[in-house]
Amino acid sequence: MSEDAHELSVTCPIAASPATCWTVWRDRKGEWFCPKPWRAEVIEEDMRPGGRSAVRMFGPDGEDSGPMEGVFLEVVPHERIVTTDAYAVGWVPQTPFLTAIWSFAPEGEGTRFTATARHWDAGAKARHLEMGFHPGWDAMMAQFKVLCEAAAVG
Repeated sequence: MSEDAHELSVTCPIAASPATCWTVWRDRKGEWFCPKPWRAEVIEEDMRPGGRSAVRMFGPDGEDSGPMEGVFLEVVPHERIVTTDAYAVGWVPQTPFLTAIWSFAPEGEGTRFTATARHWDAGAKARHLEMGFHPGWDAMMAQFKVLCEAAAVG
């Protein structure tokens, strides 16, 4: 099995520094985390290993995703954030779906942003594809790029 056999990812160049992208990721998640017209509400983001990551998404017709609960596994400012839903805060195991890896790599005068969903098995990866991984995460990435580039010039 290759290392990325259970991974799905999106990537793009952003005309903003890794520091700017990091700040947008951390402070403006409600504006980019899910495709519009859906909206995200951050419940808690305790950005340290073991800290709680909890976000809820709301749809235009009253849909409510319920809280997406997890923990931060790794936080390297301006470089990388890793979260997982395999644990709730306090390292309480729960049924996992994915580990998310967000990376901000210097590229020229900007940043190469990559968002990766690492699934526990091929079935979870297939379910995520069927749920619309690419339309959803592609839209998320495009929204994130716009916010980062506007922050870089504003």
